[in-house]
Amino acid sequence: MVYRFGSHIPLPGVDINEVNRFITDQENANSGILGLLNSFTGGSFKRASVFALGIMPYISASIVVQLMGMAVPYIQKLQKEGESGRNKVNQITRWLTIGICLVQAPAYLTLVTSQILPYDPASSYAIYVIPPTNFWFWFPSTVILITGTIFAMWMGEKITDKGIGNGISILIMVGILADLPKAIFNAFEVDPSNGIFFLIEMLGLILVIAMCIMIVAAVRKVPVQYVRRAQTSSSSYMRSVTDSVRSYIPLKVNAAGVMPIIFAQAIMFLPGTLANYFLDDTSSVKQFFAKMADPFTWEYNLIFGLLIIIFTYFYTAITIPVNQMAEDLKRNGGIIPGIRPGKETANFLDEILSKITLPGAILLTLLAVLPAIVKLLGVEQSLAMFFGGTSMLIMVGVILDTVQQINTYLLNHRYDGLMTSGRTSRDI
Repeated sequence: MVYRFGSHIPLPGVDINEVNRFITDQENANSGILGLLNSFTGGSFKRASVFALGIMPYISASIVVQLMGMAVPYIQKLQKEGESGRNKVNQITRWLTIGICLVQAPAYLTLVTSQILPYDPASSYAIYVIPPTNFWFWFPSTVILITGTIFAMWMGEKITDKGIGNGISILIMVGILADLPKAIFNAFEVDPSNGIFFLIEMLGLILVIAMCIMIVAAVRKVPVQYVRRAQTSSSSYMRSVTDSVRSYIPLKVNAAGVMPIIFAQAIMFLPGTLANYFLDDTSSVKQFFAKMADPFTWEYNLIFGLLIIIFTYFYTAITIPVNQMAEDLKRNGGIIPGIRPGKETANFLDEILSKITLPGAILLTLLAVLPAIVKLLGVEQSLAMFFGGTSMLIMVGVILDTVQQINTYLLNHRYDGLMTSGRTSRDI
C-alpha cells in the first residue's frame, strides 16, 4: 500500500493534476523500453513520482554482483562464508545501488523533461511549477529519486525479514499488477458489444498463465543414491551395516528464469535509443532502428527470439555449476546410478542440462513474442503486454514462490501444534 501510494507522489515542482491530464490526452511512454520500465514501476516512471526509478537499480546491482561472483575471487570468497558473507555481499549491493542511482537519476530527469513530460513554457499544460532548467528543480529531484529507490529497497528487505516471500520481487509484482485492471477495462471498452471476443481474450490469458506455470515449475529429476554407513555392536561381534537413501536433483527446464528476456530486451532497445539522440529524424538508419525497437514488428521479434535462445544457454551455463554439483555429491557420498563420481557425473549433468535447455528456451521465446502475435489477432495493446513476456513470468514466478512459502509455513505450524498439544491436523 505504501509503495503504491508513493507512486502517485510527484517530484517537487511537478503538478500531478496536469501530469495526469497530459498522460490521458497524449497516452505517451507506453511502448518500447519506456513502457517496460513504466510497467515495472507501476506507472511511477511516466508520472515523475518519487518512486520513478522504482526498485530496478537494486535489481541491476544484484545482477552485476551475481555476475562478479563468477569472475572476482573476493566476491566468490564472500559467497562461501555463510551468513556473514551474504551480509557483506548485500552491503556491496546496496552501495552499488546508490552508485547506479547517481547515474540514472539525472538521466531520468533529462528524459522526463524532454520526452515523457516535455517542458514547453508556451504549452497549455502547466506541468512544471518550477522550470526544469532551474537548479532548485534538479538538485532536490535527484536526491529524492535516489532516496525513493533506497526507501523501496528498505521496504523490500523488511517484507523479506518479517513477511512471506521475497520482498523485492513482491514490490515488482505489485507494480506490474497495478496496470492489469486498467488493461482489462480498456480491452472491454474497445468494443463492449463484442462480449464473445472479450471472453476468448480472458480464456487465452488463463491459458498463458498455465503455460507460464508449466515453464517456471517444470523440472527434470535426476535420481541420486546416498550411501549411509552405520555400525552395530553386540557382545560377540561388531559389524558394519550399509544403508542407502534415494533422492533426486531437480534440474529446472528454465533455469535462467526471466534473465534471457531482460538481456535480450536491453540489447534490442539500445540501438534505437542511441539513434534517437544522435541521428536525424529523416535518416533511414534511424527509421530502421526505430522499427527494431518496436516490440510488435516481425523484424524485432525474429531477432529478439534468437537472442533469447542464445542468452538462455549462456545464463544457464554460468549459473548452474555442474562441476561443483558433482564434487558436492562425491563429498556427501551421493552417486547417480550407473555413473561414476567426479568428472563423469559432471559430464552427465551437463548433457542433461543441454538437452532440457533447448525446449525451455523455445518455450521462453514463444512466451516472449506472444504479445506481438495476440496483438495481430486484435487484442488491445495494453492487455496484449500481459500475454507473456517479462511481466507475466515475474508475476507467476513470484506468486508460485509466495504460495510455496505460505504452504511451508502452514505445514510447520501444524506440525509444531501437533507436537506441543498432541492434537491431530484435523483438530488444528
